[in-house]
Amino acid sequence: THSVAMADHPLYRDPWAKREAWRKSPIFSKSYYFRNLLPGFGTAVVAFSIYVIYDNVRQPRSAKKEEHH
Repeated sequence: THSVAMADHPLYRDPWAKREAWRKSPIFSKSYYFRNLLPGFGTAVVAFSIYVIYDNVRQPRSAKKEEHH
């Protein structure tokens, strides 16, 4: 009966391994941080690209006659 109770829980040979297991979680990995570093950056790039395309179509470069110096 004692071995059945131990089968439900993982066996930790290191007494601190259970407390250090959070460090191995995928949430704390470097790739997770890099992927979620700038969450709205992709949306901002798409929105800005659409704005620039719209602005260039609406007012082409050849139609602009004034120069700023």
